[in-house]
Amino acid sequence: MIIAILALFFTVVLSGFLVKVFPPNKTKWLKMALAFSGSYLFTITIIHLLPDALLNSHNNPYRVGYWVLAGFFLQLVLELFSHGVEHGHIHHHHGRVGSMPFLLLGSLFVHSFLEGSILVEGGHSHGGEHMYESSNFYLVLLGITLHHIPAAFALMSVLMSRLENFRKAFLWLLIFAVGSPLGIIVSNTVLAQEASDGMVFTALTGLVAGNFLHISTTILFETSPDHHFNRNKLVATLLGLVLALVSDFI
Repeated sequence: MIIAILALFFTVVLSGFLVKVFPPNKTKWLKMALAFSGSYLFTITIIHLLPDALLNSHNNPYRVGYWVLAGFFLQLVLELFSHGVEHGHIHHHHGRVGSMPFLLLGSLFVHSFLEGSILVEGGHSHGGEHMYESSNFYLVLLGITLHHIPAAFALMSVLMSRLENFRKAFLWLLIFAVGSPLGIIVSNTVLAQEASDGMVFTALTGLVAGNFLHISTTILFETSPDHHFNRNKLVATLLGLVLALVSDFI
């Protein structure tokens, strides 16, 4: 749990410094990173999150579909406020310069918190079975980490355009940075005692699966204008797919 908390927190923190290395108007690397992370997220959602949610819903597996739909459309609502920052959209000066985009930060915090909430190390028992095996934990952790790199860069770019001050923007970036760690802490402490039947975690897994399906498919469609892949983006997408599949056997 400590490894996951530190990994997710420092991924966002360190990615915030990328604005000093890469000009926000030169986003070729960002599109490649998005294609790679989107492919990885989509793959682990199909081969891990959805099966985990179904296996953990012994009494009524059909309810998982409702949670997946809820997560999909919840992300659609969140993006009304985040303007797509979580999948790499950078809208400069969207709003008054010097003002804080609180709705954007709030929606990204909810998004990040939900992602962290499914990272339950060691698994929680349900009828003698475990919700997560240790290998799944680290595969999902890697997916969230990869996803947070371009998201943190995009958020920091937006904050810089609004605040025009790196230090102030970085302090607000920390709201996004603590979202997933707080989700991990809540799930591994508070909810660990209240969800022995697996219902809460089934709901959370379904929500995040729907969330990931929305984000990953949006990324893959947006990184292929007119449904046409160029070679570099195709390679990045296939690498994300292969990494997720190969990691499943390690």
